[in-house]
Amino acid sequence: MWAKARSLARHLKPAFVNLKVVSTEDPSINLQEEESVATDQGAQRSRDRKGADAETADPAEPLAQVTAERDQLRTELAELQDRLLRRQAEFENVRRRTERDRSEFLEYAGMEIVRELLPILDDFDRAAKTECSDATYRQGIELIYQRFIDTLKKTGLEPIEVPPGTEFDPNLHQAVVRLETEAAADNTILDEFQRGYNFKGKLLRPAMVKVAVKPA
Repeated sequence: MWAKARSLARHLKPAFVNLKVVSTEDPSINLQEEESVATDQGAQRSRDRKGADAETADPAEPLAQVTAERDQLRTELAELQDRLLRRQAEFENVRRRTERDRSEFLEYAGMEIVRELLPILDDFDRAAKTECSDATYRQGIELIYQRFIDTLKKTGLEPIEVPPGTEFDPNLHQAVVRLETEAAADNTILDEFQRGYNFKGKLLRPAMVKVAVKPA
C-alpha cells in the first residue's frame, strides 16, 4: 500500500510545483500577491528590453546629439553677444546725443541771455563815447562798462572789430548805408554805427556799418 502511495506522489509532484498558497479567509491578499508578481514580471521585461536596446544602439548617436546641442548653444551665444554689442552701441549713441543736446541747450540759453544784454552794453558804449565835463563821472562810466563787457567776454561774448578800410563781409556786417565815393576802395567799410558780436564763434549780432561803393 505504501509503495503505491509513494508511486502516486512521484507522479503528482510535477503538477503541484507551480501551485501557490492562497487564503480562503481574505481573498484580497491573493489579489495583491498576483498584482505584485505581475508588476515584478513587467519590470523585469522592461529591464530586459532596455538592455537589449542598449546592446543594439549605435554608440555614435549620443555623441552626435551632444555635438548638435553644443553647436546650437554656440549659435545662441553668438547671437546674444551680437545683440549685447548692438545694445551697447545704441546706448553710447544715445548718451552722446543727450550730452550734445544738453550742451547745445545750455549754450543756446546763454546766447539768448547775452543777446538780451546787448542793448544795455550799447548804452554803456555810447555813454563812454559821450563828452563829459565831469572826469570822475566819466571814469566811473568807463569802469562799469569795462567790467560789464569783461564779464560777458568770460561767458563767450566776442566783439567784432571793424577798423576803417575793412572789407565788407555780409557774414559779419550789415550795410546800413552805402556811400558812392572815390575816396575809399569799393566795398570797404567807412564807419561803424553799432558794434557787432559773436558768441562762442557764432554770429550773435552783425555790425551795422557804412560801406563805400564805387560811383557808377
